[in-house]
Amino acid sequence: MDWVVAIVVVSTLGWLANNWIRAKHGYELEDEWGGKTAKKTDTAETNRLKSENRELNEKLDAMQDRMIVLEKIVTDRGYSLADEIEALRDVPQNSATGSGVPLNIDTKAKA
Repeated sequence: MDWVVAIVVVSTLGWLANNWIRAKHGYELEDEWGGKTAKKTDTAETNRLKSENRELNEKLDAMQDRMIVLEKIVTDRGYSLADEIEALRDVPQNSATGSGVPLNIDTKAKA
């Protein structure tokens, strides 16, 4: 009786391993009667999802391009927040001339 159970278990495990390998490599699966179960063809839902995925990838590529441009702007040698802050500190504030303080970045860069 133990041999019968062992044979059934080994056969079942072999069938499962066979189907797992076939599914992993894209082959048709065998059902319990030895017939084949073909993969489903693309449906309207699958096509819609593929189209949406393509659009999202295009948007992501465009956003990455924009981010690269922004990084170049921010890390450019001509753009220096520290110089702008120092230029604000160097100019004395005069309430009679107005509330704004001009930036003298050009005079600092030439010196």
